[in-house]
Amino acid sequence: MDYGADGLEIEVPETASILRMRDTPRVEDVGHEIEKSLMEPIDTPSLQKLAQGRKDACIVISDITRPVPNKILLPPILRTLEDQGIARENIVILIGTGLHRPNEGEELNRLVGADIAQKYQVVNHRAKEKHTLTYIGDTSGGAPIWIDSVYMEADLRIATSLIEPHLMAGYSGGRKAICPGLMGVETMKVLHGPRLLANPGCSEGEIQNNPFHHQALEVARRVGVDFTLNVTMNEQRQVTGVFAGDLEAAHSAGVEFVKSQNIATIEREADIVITSGAGAPLDSTFYQSIKGLTAALPIVAEGGTIIITANCDEGIGSPEFEKLLLSTDTPEDFLRCLEDPDFFVIDQWQLQELCKVMKKARVMMYSHCIPEELSERLLVEMIDSVESGIVDAISTCKGNANIAVIPKGPYVLTKLLE
Repeated sequence: MDYGADGLEIEVPETASILRMRDTPRVEDVGHEIEKSLMEPIDTPSLQKLAQGRKDACIVISDITRPVPNKILLPPILRTLEDQGIARENIVILIGTGLHRPNEGEELNRLVGADIAQKYQVVNHRAKEKHTLTYIGDTSGGAPIWIDSVYMEADLRIATSLIEPHLMAGYSGGRKAICPGLMGVETMKVLHGPRLLANPGCSEGEIQNNPFHHQALEVARRVGVDFTLNVTMNEQRQVTGVFAGDLEAAHSAGVEFVKSQNIATIEREADIVITSGAGAPLDSTFYQSIKGLTAALPIVAEGGTIIITANCDEGIGSPEFEKLLLSTDTPEDFLRCLEDPDFFVIDQWQLQELCKVMKKARVMMYSHCIPEELSERLLVEMIDSVESGIVDAISTCKGNANIAVIPKGPYVLTKLLE
């Protein structure tokens, strides 16, 4: 199983179904493929042409919670911009943290490489600091658009990202680098609000009928994105595809590729699903590990059991999420809070996702990093080992238990065979 940086070996019954991504070969020469995609993008002029005559540029990257290969993506972009006359001091690398914490210190070296961290401006988006944001109007759905001012003031705007299944947006990448990546709290109150996320279209693998996707795309169109660079990755976290160019067209091409690479099917619903938080960096908090639980929802039987492994070496999550989670006695209590239109806590949407899971299945969790004094206050059942959880779950099943294992958790798009 993916677990922290080193993984976790577990024993499961021989009859268990192992659900994996398709074995997709890596791109042999990633640097060359990226250079080619910048010169021959999808539905836009080359980055070289777009950069001509621009006085400055902003490049949006994902934060430390995503395994995006920024050290590979950034150098060709930076070279192209400087070759076209944009001075190094006029290039800003903007970390699209969304509502996550800023990435600082040694993390910047891990994120972009020490050389880039030292030679270029690398700054964090700060969603809670309104003086750093610009208001440009409301979406058709009524969300006020508060966008990072550094991005809005740039002459050339570039977004980079990883395309993978996502529990709310259907797939990450593309428009998501901007929304929620560069949005303010007031924007996300609506776009991650309980009414929107209660829509069944806000789920893994869904784009066409996904209201969050459509609102996020509307935001990205409104603020403007000149060029995007998206990649896809296999189970070994090797780049398998590069999709650059137009915001929508490049993302759509990448999504179609991910559909062919990441979908795994099972014949019938599983009584027990063993999943993961996808290992480091994604399983660093309880908050992020919930994505591994939602990945199991399409295949777990009603009343079944989901067992998740997640390192959680950084604890529960943001201070707001931790306080909310630890003050919630039952999922029903929290869902009643959401009925109050004035109720709002940053990161409440992730607890709403957890409640969706718990409404359908029993949840057990293995994590050796969560302190014992917190383990009884997390809504889920903490277990000493995955194996003990399996034994417990089997004891509640009638007949032979159908067991499925998703070692890569949220990176796999699980489906029942039709």
